[in-house]
Order: sequence, then C-alpha cells, then structure tokens
Amino acid sequence: MRARRIAAAAAGILLTVGLTAAQGATAQGAPARVTAPCEGTYTIVVGGTGSSWNNDGFTGNIQQHVGYPTQIPNGASTRAGVNELNRLVRDQRAACPGQHVKMAGYSLGAGVVHVWVTENWQTFDNVNAILVSDPKRQGPPGANGGAVPFGGIIGAPLAGADRFFGNVPVKTICHWDYVCDESAGIWTYPYNHVHNYPEDFNMDHHNDSANEVWYNGAWYPA
Repeated sequence: MRARRIAAAAAGILLTVGLTAAQGATAQGAPARVTAPCEGTYTIVVGGTGSSWNNDGFTGNIQQHVGYPTQIPNGASTRAGVNELNRLVRDQRAACPGQHVKMAGYSLGAGVVHVWVTENWQTFDNVNAILVSDPKRQGPPGANGGAVPFGGIIGAPLAGADRFFGNVPVKTICHWDYVCDESAGIWTYPYNHVHNYPEDFNMDHHNDSANEVWYNGAWYPA
C-alpha cells in the first residue's frame, strides 16, 4: 500500500512534465477580462498543467479563458485558479445577472472547477460544469474513491476526492486515465491522459444542464 501511494504521488509530480510537453505552452499571467455580451451562455474554461490562457486546448463558443499559474500542479496553483475563476464569473454575473454560466476544466483545470463548484454552489446559481480528467474525481456511481491520491505532497484543495457539487449539474469525463482513475494503472499515463478526449474539449458538445458521468466509455447518471 505504501509503495502504491508513493507511485501515485510520483505520478502527480510527473504530471508537470507530461502535460507541459503535451500542451507545448508556458503559464501566463491572467489576461485582461474579455467583455462578453449578456445574450446566450457565458462559457469559461480552465486549462491543465503547462497550459496558458491563450493555449489551453479548448474550442467552441467560448467567452473567457482563465489565466493562472499552471507550471506545478499543487494546492497553491489550484487556489490561484479558483480565485481567478471566481473573480471572472462573478464580474460577468454582476454585469449580466440572468445569464447562464458554463464552466469547464481539464486535468489541473478540472480540479480548479471542481473546487470552485464545491465552494460556491450555495451562493451562485444558474451554472453548470464539465470536468475532463478531474484529479479530484471520486469514481463512478457505487465506487469508493478512484482519483489519484495526491495527498499531502500536492496539498489542499487539489488533494482528495469528493462529489460536493450541491445542486450544480456536473458532467464528469474519465476514460482509462490514471490522473482521474487510479485503477487505470500508472502505465496508462501520459498517453491516455493526453489522447483519450478528442471531442471533449469542444464546448459546443456539452449542453447547459448535463448532469452525468462518462467513465471508460460508459454512461452513468450523476
């Protein structure tokens, strides 16, 4: 068991190298807020380790990309991402009170969105979330755990797995990927983590009310 957790922690550290190479970009400071119209859905996305606000892999009708320090996947970078996401969505909500917010994140960015929902669902309505390869994923319905146990090495709030989403619709996607499912095996990383989500980065493929789990090609209710 100890060896397994050491391997898992090492995989969390390895995430820095693997995704930086895959994304081919360095983290940048937060961009100036993009002024978005109040019509339709306000879509905001958060990239993974090594991404930047202008190179995070997300496509589709997106109004805002979140800039935050992504070089090292740890509690500090996650907290910075949560704070910036919170600032952007609340500024937009203040300008457009009735507008729906759709937020999405990949890998470290999914951890950011996950934490934001957990911390804000009681004070922010008319929002939904899409989590692609969420390191805080608690597993498919009926399972206990499932996410890589980053633990104290990575630090809160990134460490740990939960489903504390309140009444927010959340779509979780994890396909044979060690980052979001320890049972997949460390040998699936980084290839599956980088290549198993070809259509999931297109925000136009996700509706505003999806509340479901896609796990290893199978659908489950949330």
